[in-house]
Amino acid sequence: MPQINVLSAHVADLIAAGEVVERPASAVKELLENAVDAQARTVVVELRAGGRELIRVTDDGVGMAPEDAGVCFLRHATSKLHDERGLEAIGTLGFRGEALAAIASVSHITMTTRPRGARQGTRMELTAGEIDVMEECGCPEGTTLWVRDLFYNTPARQKFLGSDRSEAAACVQAALRCALGHPEVSFRCLRDGQEEFFTPGDGQPLSAIYALLGRDIAAGMLSVDTQNQDVRVHGFVTAPGYCRGNRSGQYFFCNARPIRSKTLQAALEQAYKNTAMIGKFPGCVLYIELPNGLVDVNVHPTKAEVKFAREKPVFDGVYYGTLAALGQEGRPPIPVSEPKPANTGAAAPRADFFRSMNAAEFKKSFAAPELPRQPLSSPRQSVGAFRPRPVSPPESAPMESPAESREAPVLVRDDAPYTAERSYEVHRQEPEAEQLVLHESFAEKPWRLIGEALGVYILVERGDELLLIDKHAAHERLLFDRMRLDDKPLMSQELMDSRVVTLGGEGAELAEENAALLSRLGFALERFGEDSVAIRAVPADLDADAAAPLLEELIEKLRTGRSLSAADVWERLAATVACKAAVKANTFVGEEGMRSLAEKVLRGEVTHCPHGRPVMCAFSRTELDKRFGRIQ
Repeated sequence: MPQINVLSAHVADLIAAGEVVERPASAVKELLENAVDAQARTVVVELRAGGRELIRVTDDGVGMAPEDAGVCFLRHATSKLHDERGLEAIGTLGFRGEALAAIASVSHITMTTRPRGARQGTRMELTAGEIDVMEECGCPEGTTLWVRDLFYNTPARQKFLGSDRSEAAACVQAALRCALGHPEVSFRCLRDGQEEFFTPGDGQPLSAIYALLGRDIAAGMLSVDTQNQDVRVHGFVTAPGYCRGNRSGQYFFCNARPIRSKTLQAALEQAYKNTAMIGKFPGCVLYIELPNGLVDVNVHPTKAEVKFAREKPVFDGVYYGTLAALGQEGRPPIPVSEPKPANTGAAAPRADFFRSMNAAEFKKSFAAPELPRQPLSSPRQSVGAFRPRPVSPPESAPMESPAESREAPVLVRDDAPYTAERSYEVHRQEPEAEQLVLHESFAEKPWRLIGEALGVYILVERGDELLLIDKHAAHERLLFDRMRLDDKPLMSQELMDSRVVTLGGEGAELAEENAALLSRLGFALERFGEDSVAIRAVPADLDADAAAPLLEELIEKLRTGRSLSAADVWERLAATVACKAAVKANTFVGEEGMRSLAEKVLRGEVTHCPHGRPVMCAFSRTELDKRFGRIQ
């Protein structure tokens, strides 16, 4: 009996539709791209019930003659491609002729279209891809499509759609990306009768950014414009102070096509290295222009990814263009004069005070008697081991061989899997980080509090050594351990004026889904519209002005940590909150505050912050005498 069946054309069309139209946002993207390809100057998109009940796209483009309208819903019917040679240099957003056929096969469609200069237009009605009505009609120049009851005949697809709110947010985001890529076209987006955005269509990217992303983001933009071989990169990147807690503000366009690219993302973020704060991500609206023959757009079903014939010029264009915008291009390195070994060389570390060890040795040291792992039930008990921050190699250009990768520097990335043997210190460039481990006899020495230096370090004299304690790192670790070891929620403080934070549709959904978890961290949140939340209360130790960026960072960690266990996610969130709530540089803590922190550090309760940085360093009397030339 035969085992292989030839599927009917209808079933084949439904399968093909699932590849091209995954959700209402996919239909919005395809219809808007068709409008742009039709040379429209004004485009209006209207949504109802998240796009499931209705998607209407109206444009003033070239329109279609009756003979073209009659075949435009057939698979692989397109005006943008004539033969295989056209695939070598695609210059339009659409080219496969699949989008209209795919959308029509899973919906009810009504279309009116009229070519420019024609006296009459054409009206069509289709059900599941079959034409029911085709007749002459009066209508404006251009094309209008009504897509109703999307996926009505594919219940399996409907079952996996999100809520109307989340689907609508995805549709708006798809329309926003198309509008950002084409500032020369005026876009208007309506959702359930309410206007989401409107762009002037004046051809100025900054005008589109202002209209779509808001005044605050537009005010923090730096201009980028650079040419590298055949590649031009222009647009805007955010100033370091405007970086956000997630990558949702990164928009890349290749020949006006919105794309996702790890190469471009890596180039952008490497340019911000040592400029953006840890845990913050730069935003951008960058347009990459290059000859059509040097980029392949036919590598992804939804055309969301492209393949560059030469990646290095594109990477360099984004990297050096961003550096120039940040004012770092050509800046000479800061001169550092190293002391002469003869009279000012630093003395070797004292073995009875601290010693350096690699990550594997440090892991074993947690079970050592001098660092018992016990809860902080007594002021003289130690907190034990912490989990290092996960790392992974940088996402950039060519892959290295295993032998090379062992010597190559690594960068911290929050979504990498945890391995205890790998380095953990934030943005360290050595393959193995070093740790500071107190000797057990150190706690027996008397000490004297000197004061505070540079608004950052607590100075302590102990025996013949001068100790510097990083008050932020020490306080951060104490807060982290308190959250990690105590099942009770953090104390929170109510805000007199709620802070509204725009997180995007997906981010707002994550905040709502994880409300109980965020409540344990001291946040009280309330949904505020489709893509925003209102912060009603924040952790008691946190400055209210830091609540919004912290929440953005927590949502990004929830998004990237979906595959992690609940305990791992909790530790990542707790470490982030502890960092933001800890005492900052130039914040006065008073003599009692300094003494309390110093006592905990000197007792060995605190050795490293949650990110792996040591909280204390020491200078011996011998080392200082050598630096001042008192001894040789």
